[in-house]
Amino acid sequence: MKILIIENEIYLAQSIATKLSEKGHICEMCTSTKDAIKGSQYDVVLLSTNINGQDFNPVIETFKKSIVILMVSYISNDTVSKPLAAGAKDYILKPFMIEELIRKIDHYQDYERLKKRNVAYEKYLNYSFESLSKEYDHNNIELPLFIASSFGKYADAFAFEHAQAKNAPFYFVSLSEPKALQEIESIPHNAIIYVTDFQVLKKGERQTFLDLIKEKNVIVASSEKIEDIPYNVLEIKNENTLFDRSDILPIEDYIKFIVLNFQDKYPDTELSKKLGISRKSLWEKRKKYDITKKK
Repeated sequence: MKILIIENEIYLAQSIATKLSEKGHICEMCTSTKDAIKGSQYDVVLLSTNINGQDFNPVIETFKKSIVILMVSYISNDTVSKPLAAGAKDYILKPFMIEELIRKIDHYQDYERLKKRNVAYEKYLNYSFESLSKEYDHNNIELPLFIASSFGKYADAFAFEHAQAKNAPFYFVSLSEPKALQEIESIPHNAIIYVTDFQVLKKGERQTFLDLIKEKNVIVASSEKIEDIPYNVLEIKNENTLFDRSDILPIEDYIKFIVLNFQDKYPDTELSKKLGISRKSLWEKRKKYDITKKK
């Protein structure tokens, strides 16, 4: 990582730079905040708050995308509270062990990486579930809740949206995994647990599972109809305009899907060839399904 050390005690700055360089980091030093804000961007900024007469806010603002860690000799409103409120990530009290400083740097680096990854995942999931979104009042939904749908993404979308609405920790468990029940048991009660593949449980295993989740915030998905369950069941029907690799559609539904979604992209000769039927059969399918081809 590229690290900027802002410290007016030259010997201390050099000592920190040497030890961090031995760990593979690239270090630069400066003795004033005015010089610091003239530099380029850094992964980490180590800012000493012992520099008299210096305004730390411009540094924190300049490097707001960096991990800013305060190096302080004493804790006060000016040396810690105000800089943290302005956007600094943490502080370390002088004198300190270099291992403790590295632990803080690694911690916040991991945090920033996970935060960016989480933003990317949420953006992708919002995009993926956009066409599946339905209107639900998530504040009035009681868990545990079972969802029956032949199209698994409807349940996926519901669980993801519910976790977002509740702003709660979110866990995913598939009952097809060997240690699924043990994993569910270990998850904290304040978390929302999304459990899939309920249909794979044998009858003898279902009661154990039902007893396990009775005091947890669980959303359970099944690709089959759910009966004789002491919890609320939400049935979401497949609208036959979408499917994914986890679905097995009847041949007629598959042909209907292909004709509806690809007839404007391919001429009839090529479309019928891809379906393995004649042009006459393709015409008959359109008539059967009442599908009008756009001209």
